[in-house]
Amino acid sequence: MNSAKSDAAWPGVDVFAKVHTFTDAKEAMRGGYYPYFIPLDENEGTEVVYKGHRLIMCGSNNYLGLTTHPKVREAAIEAIRKYGTSNTGSRFLNGNLRLHQELEEELADFVGKEAALVFSTGYQTNLGTIQALVGRKDQVILDRDDHASIVDGAILSQGRILRFKHNDLEDLERVLQQADPNRGRLVVVDGVYSMGGDIAPLPQMVEICHKYGARLMVDDAHSMGVLGPQGNGTAAHFGVTDQVDLIMSTFSKSFASLGGFIAGDYDVIHYVQHFARALIFSASIPAANLAAARAALQIIKEEPERRERLWQIARRMKRELSAMGYDTGQSETPIIPIIIGDELRTVFVWKRLFDEGVFVNPVLPPGVPPNKSLLRTSYMATHTDEQLDRVLEAFYKVGKETGLIP
Repeated sequence: MNSAKSDAAWPGVDVFAKVHTFTDAKEAMRGGYYPYFIPLDENEGTEVVYKGHRLIMCGSNNYLGLTTHPKVREAAIEAIRKYGTSNTGSRFLNGNLRLHQELEEELADFVGKEAALVFSTGYQTNLGTIQALVGRKDQVILDRDDHASIVDGAILSQGRILRFKHNDLEDLERVLQQADPNRGRLVVVDGVYSMGGDIAPLPQMVEICHKYGARLMVDDAHSMGVLGPQGNGTAAHFGVTDQVDLIMSTFSKSFASLGGFIAGDYDVIHYVQHFARALIFSASIPAANLAAARAALQIIKEEPERRERLWQIARRMKRELSAMGYDTGQSETPIIPIIIGDELRTVFVWKRLFDEGVFVNPVLPPGVPPNKSLLRTSYMATHTDEQLDRVLEAFYKVGKETGLIP
């Protein structure tokens, strides 16, 4: 018997009422310009296929192109053969493998910290770490452009949230001056910002944090494999690893897998291990993902030419897109935004590039501030010069058509 009530039977306001007024996405779907949840038929790294339409992928976080590397694939396959497809439990109880701990030791050594802890996703890493370390009586200080997972971790912690202007050192100092010195303070920033492609000024941030007795955590999701002498992140890039308290990263970008980790002093990581709800109450990362990330880590260390090629590509694309007349913001990395402003125009340009065989990501509010809509482009070490030529030709053609470039 169906016990569900009819809409007419509900007293008061229905919590589902809002779903009936949300029509923007459906209208975009009907109009053929909906840019999200695109079901790809093939994903070969630098190229993807959608309904027989082959596109050059310029919207991926696969910076080193390792998702198709034979060693990474084989490592994942061998792990499935040995361990199966799931650990069927949390690390806290029955889902902890020796592989978890071996990878943690290698990651800690790679980023220059005493210990590391692997979570099932990068999102959970930020959520669990911040929630575990920041209590109700503490303060967490965030850059206004911090990733949503950092913001959500701060909310979950129930500590007092303070914000400072993006990469603004004077504003960071102002916020710390006003923060209560009798409460714990954790500053959390991205090493590389995922929309703008700019880098956090860590040396100066370290000085300010030390001056006011605040701890510093850096989210290196988009930095690992990209910045640093070995691809070992933003702190290593600036030579301040020993002055940054916590280094976080994800496996879903340069590590060609799924998961994440936090690294720092042993006692801090030990504490997070026992108080991070996102770790304790989630199933552990499967062996295949561990093995893939571990293989990717070895390639990152052994094949620096991939990183060198990535930076060669990044410099070329930034230079040529800017020379065409596009606004590429303050990007310093292989993430290069095309700042357009107007939402509808941004989606229209995305669709024209899509039709021309170039896959980029349209980013609209609240992902960016109002009137700052952009196309997020990002590049891989495995892009060929021929592919990049085709991408630039498409940008030139569409830019001229739409009046974005002179």
